[in-house]
Amino acid sequence: IALLERVEEETLLDYVSSYYYSTNISKDLRDRYQIVGKLGYGASSTIWLARDLSGKRHVVLKLFITSSSLGKHLDDEINIYKRLEARSHAHPGREAVRQLLDTFDLEVLDGQHRCLVHPPLWESVLAFLGRDPIGRLPVPVLAFTLKRLFLALDFLHSECNVIHADIKADNIMFGIRDEDVFEKYEGLELRDPSPRKVLDDRSIYISRNLNLPKQWGAPVLCDFGSAITGDVEHTEDIQPNIYRPPPLDLLARGSASEKFFTQDDRELFLSFMRKMLQWDPSKRHSAKALADDEWIRKSM
Repeated sequence: IALLERVEEETLLDYVSSYYYSTNISKDLRDRYQIVGKLGYGASSTIWLARDLSGKRHVVLKLFITSSSLGKHLDDEINIYKRLEARSHAHPGREAVRQLLDTFDLEVLDGQHRCLVHPPLWESVLAFLGRDPIGRLPVPVLAFTLKRLFLALDFLHSECNVIHADIKADNIMFGIRDEDVFEKYEGLELRDPSPRKVLDDRSIYISRNLNLPKQWGAPVLCDFGSAITGDVEHTEDIQPNIYRPPPLDLLARGSASEKFFTQDDRELFLSFMRKMLQWDPSKRHSAKALADDEWIRKSM
């Protein structure tokens, strides 16, 4: 890759090269996690597939930019994961929340970098929608995804007193039940190494996606970087007025609704939506109740 061409994290508006942890494919971290390939990047981290040489499994490493540039945000996220881990694992929503397997800090000349270790997942709902010709989830998949989301939220709210605060399609990911997808990823990396841009102090790799697995796993709620506890009252803004939900009668009049819902289904779906889209919190249905809503049960 040409040195003057900006790639991956370099294309981000606030990119500072020294903030990012410099690593290479095949490198061992802590003599345990061997990096297999780069899965992605963001404003605060890069994501890598790795082999856990101790646990003899594949994992995902989330390597954050320098800890000093993130401040207490890093510890806040770890504390949320610790709170989740300390609560009941018998709750049906526990498995719908991403698990933290390990965490450690890496010391380099430019500072300290936090690393989170997670079980690998496939792709986000947002990525799935981007590949789909009509940009929509099939109704049974949508219903199952929402049920899993509500179970996850019930676990967070009722068991952990945690508010996720950043629920979006990019933070809901499908699991993987096909372990062969990781071996195929490794084999492809060996036969056809990922393109990289080699600089004096680092190599910037082009991300490689996992192949479509033969069997998907259930959806999982991820990314607790914005999560907060409900131990104290929060008064900060969450949603600007211009992004308020549309009136439900607009959904009912939508010209495309007939393509996806029968008359009975439309009524059930609108009833389901009304249970959520309430300004008065006391009128909103709980996540537990929504997970067992008639529309979800009928649509799965």
